[in-house]
Amino acid sequence: MMKYLFITLFALVSLSCGKDASHRIAKIPEASGISYCTDSDTLVVANDEGRYYEISRDGDILNKKKLGKYDLEGVVCTDKKFIFAIEDEGLLFVKRKTGKKKKVAFNTDYHTKKLPLFDKKDGVEGLAKNGDTLYLAKQAKKKNDSFIAVVHFDRYHQKVIDLIKHKVPDTAGLTMHNGLLYMVSDKKDLLIQYDMKKKKITYKVKLPKAAQEGIAFDGKGFVYIADDDGYVLKYSEKDLGL
Repeated sequence: MMKYLFITLFALVSLSCGKDASHRIAKIPEASGISYCTDSDTLVVANDEGRYYEISRDGDILNKKKLGKYDLEGVVCTDKKFIFAIEDEGLLFVKRKTGKKKKVAFNTDYHTKKLPLFDKKDGVEGLAKNGDTLYLAKQAKKKNDSFIAVVHFDRYHQKVIDLIKHKVPDTAGLTMHNGLLYMVSDKKDLLIQYDMKKKKITYKVKLPKAAQEGIAFDGKGFVYIADDDGYVLKYSEKDLGL
């Protein structure tokens, strides 16, 4: 039986206080995805109303923009563009300098079967990127229906090349950090570390009760969580036992 590493009782007590104002750095309605921008040392936050917000690492809102009537979920920040996951439609690419938008709906076939990825009820909630590979987290209330689609993506082709069947319900946020895949489960209030080489979960952290829908690391020792209840939360990696 798989054994998980858990944080100490002291850390659990600290996290139980995480809903207080000390961890809230920004108030953003229906915050559903978050990503760190290395070039500008800022964060981009997506929300369910089709808006995105750029904020400082201390939570100051620097910019906000309405993109349209989209249910924006996961987001990835690159040097040139933002990539948003639209829960029931596909991906939305937005150039950071010009704001020019391009929506992409791609083939979700995998081994001759169509994957139930983009759906109004249980669609794509989390998004992460590593080189030309995208990771799309399928939201599902049942653990056996939950998975992450691994997609090779370039300007000419989009193809699902693998599935990560992690058996965690309601995976609503996703990010890459130090070669590991991290996800948050809204239903279980968990932060989960997944080792893709070992193909297994290697760490779990129980989070305070919230509506976790996004996660980001800034590479400076801090972790940010988008809370659909209307906040961005900031923790040190030490707080989370990472």
